[in-house]
Amino acid sequence: MALRTLILAAGVGAGHNQAAGAIDRALNHIPEAGDVKRIDILETTNEMFAKLYDDAYFTLVSEVPWVVGWGYDSQDAPFNLPPLVRWWDQLNTTDLVRGIRGFDPDVVICTHYLPARLVALMLARRQLRSSLTLVATDYDFQGLWLTSPFTHFFVARDESRELMVRLGVPLDRVRVSGIPVRPGLDEAVDTAAVRQSFGLDPDLPVVLVSAGASGGSYTLNIVRQVLRCEQPFQAVVVCGRNDELRAEVEGLVSLRPERFRVLGFTERMADLMRIATLFVGKPGGLSSSECMAAGLPMVIINPIPGQEMRNADFLLEEGAAIRCNYPATVGYKIDRLLADPDRITAMAANARRVGRPRAGETVAEGSLELLTPPLWISRDAQKSMLQASQDGSAVVDLEPAKQLQTLTDPVTGGSLAVMTRGQLATLGVSTWSRSVMVSRSSLKRLRWQTENIDLAVSGRWLLHGARSREFGLA
Repeated sequence: MALRTLILAAGVGAGHNQAAGAIDRALNHIPEAGDVKRIDILETTNEMFAKLYDDAYFTLVSEVPWVVGWGYDSQDAPFNLPPLVRWWDQLNTTDLVRGIRGFDPDVVICTHYLPARLVALMLARRQLRSSLTLVATDYDFQGLWLTSPFTHFFVARDESRELMVRLGVPLDRVRVSGIPVRPGLDEAVDTAAVRQSFGLDPDLPVVLVSAGASGGSYTLNIVRQVLRCEQPFQAVVVCGRNDELRAEVEGLVSLRPERFRVLGFTERMADLMRIATLFVGKPGGLSSSECMAAGLPMVIINPIPGQEMRNADFLLEEGAAIRCNYPATVGYKIDRLLADPDRITAMAANARRVGRPRAGETVAEGSLELLTPPLWISRDAQKSMLQASQDGSAVVDLEPAKQLQTLTDPVTGGSLAVMTRGQLATLGVSTWSRSVMVSRSSLKRLRWQTENIDLAVSGRWLLHGARSREFGLA
């Protein structure tokens, strides 16, 4: 029978849905993916809840960005979400949950942490029999994404994977894919033809200015600054669906029409990114990844505290971007960069090295590997991961009883669960043990012991109706 594959995103900005779309397109080329359905979960909830997630977020970004950074940092550690938030999410997503159960997917892929938490809860309650793939859409790992149980976790870069492993997530559950981007960004393009189609000079460098999801005053400031650049250049300003902003930009550049092309929404962004010399804009996870896939150096403007700051740090570290910290010197920094073509060439090479244009295919193919059941992380193990993250250490540095151990399939060696050494000691596991037998009878006596309720719940979930089962230890 063909599989049923469900992709869940959330329309907080454009990035999560763009990543979902890239995965969707990749799945369409894989016959085994079967029936593929994609949902923006905010379209299934009530208006107030959707506005709190989307409109309220961008209001905070615009008015009090430090609050966004504080919120990001406060939820940076995994398994730290207040119970009230979990309850609120569940209360406002009942229609979505019914829809998921009605579709009865074999594979669920989430490009936002909210649906990931909901699906994990359904798996924990045995309301679904699917796998669960999590796809991070920024370069850094953030604790809100980690949930239990889950099957596959795709991250953007090697350091994120290493961090997760040091926090106790089994290595076989985390893969480095990059962030899924639109296809074709790494493919050759007829540069002369693209330039001609946009009315661009065939020889001058192209500065591509993106208004991003929020657009607004910072875009106007960029244009004012670029107008003062002394180096030869031409600029394309993409304003998206913001007609008011487009009109304002056109007014600003009316005295220099030969240097500027002002666009609204365009479906040819991939073409523009492949012929541009520099990209000027915010370092969102998707926009940054698209630039890297296209080998396009970035001039980073006004990163949002939290995830965009960390994206910027990574791109700067890799030599693929520069950051403008002062709004008044944006034009100065772009001018200096345009005066140094060798540096631009080196930055473009670094961008191509960092880029992962096939991330969507990697996620799609990996998500269909269904041989391994979801990974269970006990509550005690979650607490150890939280403590290690807050301490800035690895779980192996915790006291012995709080250190973690992985239960594995004795045949395949694949990870099945993560528990603390203290929990496993209750089942008779010692330092020299290579396996552990879990049985209903051994769990029965534990359910009445307050300190062992989590162990009893974890054991029953792993047995799933069997009377007993042997697990390997790693």
